[in-house]
Amino acid sequence: MLQIANMTYRIAGRALFEGASATLPAGSKCGFVGRNGTGKTTLFRLITGEIAPESGDVTVPANLRIGQVAQEAPGTDRSLLETVLEADTERSSLLAAAETETDPDAIAAIHTRLADINAHSAEARAASILAGLGFDAEAQARPCASFSGGWRMRVALASVLFTAPDLLLLDEPTNYLDLEGTLWLENYIQRYPHTVLIISHDRDLLNSCASSILHLEHRKLSVYRGNYDRFARTRAEKAMLSAKMAEKQAAKRKHMQAFVDRFRYKASKARQAQSRLKALERMGEASVLVDEHVAPIRFPSPQRPAASPIIALEGASAGYEPGRPVLSRLNLRIDHDDRIALLGANGNGKSTFAKLLAGRLDAQGGKITRADKLRVAMFAQHQLDDLDPKASAYQHFRALFPDEAEAKVRARVANCGLTAAKMDTPAAELSGGERARLTLALATHDAPHLLILDEPTNHLDIDSRAALTEALNAYEGAVMLISHDRHLVETSADRLWLVTDGTVTPYEGDMDEYRALILKRDAAPRADKAETGGGKEKRREAAARRAELAPMRKRIGELEGLVEKADKVIAAIDAEFLKPEVVADGSRVAELSRKRAEAEQKRAAWEDKWLALSADYEEISAG
Repeated sequence: MLQIANMTYRIAGRALFEGASATLPAGSKCGFVGRNGTGKTTLFRLITGEIAPESGDVTVPANLRIGQVAQEAPGTDRSLLETVLEADTERSSLLAAAETETDPDAIAAIHTRLADINAHSAEARAASILAGLGFDAEAQARPCASFSGGWRMRVALASVLFTAPDLLLLDEPTNYLDLEGTLWLENYIQRYPHTVLIISHDRDLLNSCASSILHLEHRKLSVYRGNYDRFARTRAEKAMLSAKMAEKQAAKRKHMQAFVDRFRYKASKARQAQSRLKALERMGEASVLVDEHVAPIRFPSPQRPAASPIIALEGASAGYEPGRPVLSRLNLRIDHDDRIALLGANGNGKSTFAKLLAGRLDAQGGKITRADKLRVAMFAQHQLDDLDPKASAYQHFRALFPDEAEAKVRARVANCGLTAAKMDTPAAELSGGERARLTLALATHDAPHLLILDEPTNHLDIDSRAALTEALNAYEGAVMLISHDRHLVETSADRLWLVTDGTVTPYEGDMDEYRALILKRDAAPRADKAETGGGKEKRREAAARRAELAPMRKRIGELEGLVEKADKVIAAIDAEFLKPEVVADGSRVAELSRKRAEAEQKRAAWEDKWLALSADYEEISAG
């Protein structure tokens, strides 16, 4: 159990918590929400003991293992798999001790503890977590230093998940994940056997994983039962009730005050007037639950829509090296009112496709036709770093509109949601969310016909994401969206395109079907989900799929046999571990541990393929 009692904490004289209290029971999955900058990350530091409260207590049970993602991503020459395995320091120390220990009793105790913590299946578990976060077997063998910072942060996340702490603290874990990784993490948290406290602005993640919501507002903590949607409803009802109570109390105060004013100097009514006056003093003021203001986001719409299709691709290809295209066989069109979300794992080419559409990357082959005088705006996370840190938001806009009156320039800045006080603040001193708003406004200043957004939500809280959704729905141009925020995709996009296997194709399923596809991992998008030439073509494809049943049935049987064979190998190794002469032989134990881990990994892979193929077989049979 995590217990926070009457806690107060200040930074540079500014109070982040004042008399805050909350209790989280063991095993709960709790989403931690609140506006950016209110102190959510600070609470994590208080829980881990990195800092101490000014007053009050943060109490966790003795010997509770707390885990959180390291702030710096690993950049060593160790492979990804080795890095994740080394995160379990107890396992590493036990294996090292087993290599040097000579006392049979001590060796037996070591291997008993290794069995208790499932050390023999550690490699298989670590590999499975890395695979879920987007690293295939080849990538897992590469050194951490060969990956970019964002990918290394995935390794840091994999490391803390592998250690399976009693209290798992996750601070915006989806910021460095794609949609596919986010869906996998969502499924992982649902099955996690211990307590989870997760800071997130991903509404779908909180809805699917959280059994309670911890809300930080006005320096106080409140716990709400249920997921995020239930929290939002409960809080709205609470706000409405508090407003009604305040209204009733104001009417009652007015009535009592009128009696006092009328009769306080009349002898016959003096006692009643005095009684009402004391009641007024005791009554106090009813508190009203007031939402902090969220500035809207606005995208200027083009005065006239461009003629459709605004972009048409015929056999186009794109890449960065001649003769080595990242994407090819692109046969697509975008109309002036399209709302399209790109799906596909990081590294498949989503950003490459976005750059091709934005004109930042030339086609290597094929044909691209653009509408006359087409204006395209693109937002990507790296553009936040392109802001001049010393220049204010007003100065950034002034550079774009040197001849406009100051009032008009400031009105443009106001449209991106920055207050008058923030307009003249250097960009380096703005919050991440404020810089994101500024960058979005700068990118769309010329009322584009096509707006391309590559992960626009990373620095936005839930309310700002809602403002972004409203802005996209009000915008009258075409939208191309890349986002790990499923709620934003579902509320803003009308069409889904899948980037995989070196090309981009329309995906006719919905987000729930895509989630099931990702969690299945080994299954490819079914042919009946692609665009076809009509009912006759669908029937031909269905017949072709039925013709595949025989070899599929044979392969399912083979995989079933492989799983059974692996089970026998694992059982034989476990039997060997029970023999005293084996326990006393450190080198023999190490060899058996290695073989068992290999067998576990192979079994997991075979079983996943068997399950996926069996599901496909049943679907085809039913069709």
